Amino acid sequence: MHTLEQLRAGQLAGVQRLQMSCGLTEFPQEIFDLADTLEILDLSGNVLSSLPDDLPRLRKLRVIFCSLNQFTTLPAVLGACPALTMIGFKSNQIREVPVAALPPDLRWLILTDNQVEELPAAIGHCGQLQKLMLAGNRLTALPTELAACSRLELLRIAANQLAELPLWLLDMPHLSWLAYAGNPFCAADELAAETSAGIAGIAWDRLQFQQKLGEGASGVIHQAALRQADGERAVAVKMFKGAVTSDGLPRCEMTACVSSGEHPSLIPVLGEVYDHPEGASGCVMPLIDPGFGNLAGPPSLESCTRDTYPDGKRFSPAELFGIAGGIASAARHLHERGIMHGDLYGHNILHCDQGRSLLGDFGAASLFAPGAPHAGGLQRLEVRAFGHLLDELMARCDLPAAQQAALAELQAACVQTDPAARPSLADVEQRIMALQV
Repeated sequence: MHTLEQLRAGQLAGVQRLQMSCGLTEFPQEIFDLADTLEILDLSGNVLSSLPDDLPRLRKLRVIFCSLNQFTTLPAVLGACPALTMIGFKSNQIREVPVAALPPDLRWLILTDNQVEELPAAIGHCGQLQKLMLAGNRLTALPTELAACSRLELLRIAANQLAELPLWLLDMPHLSWLAYAGNPFCAADELAAETSAGIAGIAWDRLQFQQKLGEGASGVIHQAALRQADGERAVAVKMFKGAVTSDGLPRCEMTACVSSGEHPSLIPVLGEVYDHPEGASGCVMPLIDPGFGNLAGPPSLESCTRDTYPDGKRFSPAELFGIAGGIASAARHLHERGIMHGDLYGHNILHCDQGRSLLGDFGAASLFAPGAPHAGGLQRLEVRAFGHLLDELMARCDLPAAQQAALAELQAACVQTDPAARPSLADVEQRIMALQV
């Protein structure tokens, strides 16, 4: 984090990334002194409501974050910034998205938790768009022109006011990660699932929190001791961050979790936290063996939609087949229960050295009726996400030539741009099991 004093004293000359959160009410003009080098500007957590008309003077600016401010309109000047590809204005009060605010090379747009009621049709001209995050707004429809964004891979439209799922989304050639829970069109499915699943309640005062285990878009996970009649049990507790997350609503995540049933590659839910002193919600899960760790890191600003892995990370063939087979089986199990995970990524998978894997984080999960006409189309989106995961595993594994060729064929089938031609996850699982023998 940088300070206004450092900026004004010229101590930040040459920086490529500037981050300031210090109650700013106006854009500091001294930022323009960094125009020769500044690429990433993060002014989140201030009280800004406008940006200067000469912002394009920051000719190298690629990324701008202005979350948690007081903007009511996405600034039109953004569209004139010559190098801008990523815009993040989460948790403002934005109601209007002007056509002029969309840069031609836009790859990643975050408008989560605002008040947007309509997107401009011109968003279809953003041919480089890969990631569009719109959860927690007031959208009643999506412009059909968005279908022209053929590179779009991740779409978050949960917690809006959509009366129906735009079925043309299912034909988009690269769409792999979709979250739509918490809209009127899926309310009946969600209510039915919540009613039928049933979940135990665990009082807040029965939990003694210990160390933090991890953090994701929707919540923070701590280890805790759960008091029971026969003593204490070590558990993990996920406390949700707020009413709306980057992916959707905590209530929808809980419903998907408790509806998922039992599977060896899924983390079960023991109960839901109630009587929290501040009304926060959370869920209690078994404590996972510390031998498990995250398979990957989340996407970076550069990778956009693809996970990151430590340099030199390698998998043995046994690990690859264990992870790929387990996750394909878990996702197939979810689909049979009318659940689309929506965030099938390596960073949401825990694994151990023996190849055992656990798929977690249901923050982007959405429900569907397995017998609905569009059910197959939804499932084939997730097949493409699995294909990306398989590609990442294969890139870090030395396989015998025959297995390499067969897996490469399967991976290519999963990610082909004609969604209707992709295999089902049941078929994927069977083919992986056959190759493992």
